[in-house]
Amino acid sequence: MISTDSADRLRATIDGWHKAGETVAFVPTMGNLHDGHLALLAEAKRRAVRAVTSIFVNPTQFGPGEDYESYPRTREADLAALESAGCDLVWLPAVERMYPLEQPFMVQVPDSLSNCLCGASRPGHFDGVASVVLRLFNQVRPDVAVFGEKDYQQLVIIRQMVEDLALGIGIVGLPTVRESDGLAMSSRNAYLADDERARAPVLNRVLTEMAEALCEGGEFNALRRASLGKLEAAGFRPDYLEWRSAEHLGEVRPGQPSRLFAAAWLGKARLIDNLPVN
Repeated sequence: MISTDSADRLRATIDGWHKAGETVAFVPTMGNLHDGHLALLAEAKRRAVRAVTSIFVNPTQFGPGEDYESYPRTREADLAALESAGCDLVWLPAVERMYPLEQPFMVQVPDSLSNCLCGASRPGHFDGVASVVLRLFNQVRPDVAVFGEKDYQQLVIIRQMVEDLALGIGIVGLPTVRESDGLAMSSRNAYLADDERARAPVLNRVLTEMAEALCEGGEFNALRRASLGKLEAAGFRPDYLEWRSAEHLGEVRPGQPSRLFAAAWLGKARLIDNLPVN
């Protein structure tokens, strides 16, 4: 496995693979890897001859008072896990390489995609996500990129960016990887105290019950009130609980795919999850 912080080596390596007719799949990460990330890498290896991962904690997607400085950084363990999993190359850019200007060029995500759900309480977050992903795409130049459905709003935004900017990259969404009790795997789960970790799966259980009730004809607003009450009773501080289009995050329309989306604080951890409503 190659690991490099040199843009020249990154480009030369990927140029050599492309000249040899080898396809490249890409998994961008912020490190502190868990089995969910490794599932993304496994999917990348199924989709292409070469699999590339990046590790970069992106400052522009963190708002004031968020956990940029304290975000877990575990580079050596991450590199060992990626090598064991068969990654071909890990891109390790420095902040100065990604944002050389004091006022960097940034992507502005359309309000219809960025101001709802997580974007409503994290203004500017998805501009930062889109800006770093566009930079990484231009550096790695993959044929395919793989993202997890846990961050579904991010997935929708990246798909739209790739289409609007004609980047020619296939975007693959992988279903959320979960712990045995249903909790969506996340690096921020490490912020949970032991008693909070025991209660954390309630979020997924509440969403599952609500999705089943909607499929049986339940009324959304009544179900939402009851579900928020269950979360609060379990010690959560809900941020949002919404039912949205799976395609554009707008209003749910009959016959079109839809999903339930939720975010809630449990202690220091802000947990997010989503489920399809079939």
